[in-house]
Amino acid sequence: MREISLLLVLVGVLAGCGPSETPTPEPDVPTVEELAADPERLKELRRQCKTDRSNLGDVLCNRVAEATNRRFFGDGKVPYTPQETPPKF
Repeated sequence: MREISLLLVLVGVLAGCGPSETPTPEPDVPTVEELAADPERLKELRRQCKTDRSNLGDVLCNRVAEATNRRFFGDGKVPYTPQETPPKF
């Protein structure tokens, strides 16, 4: 009985370890880098995503949001440099 339960557990674990599906990129959706490089197009797509997200699709609107974040925050490589003298309150 114990061997059967161990065998069933082993089969269950191996069944869950199948190959995962890789997402296929959509050819007509621009990349985040392309969107971040074109601010006018990004602005127009942001407006369209706000009003008609269902027709544009989640993939495009998520990329538009990511490109907006990258343009706002930059590349994130600017180090923090504190002042030489502490502020006086």
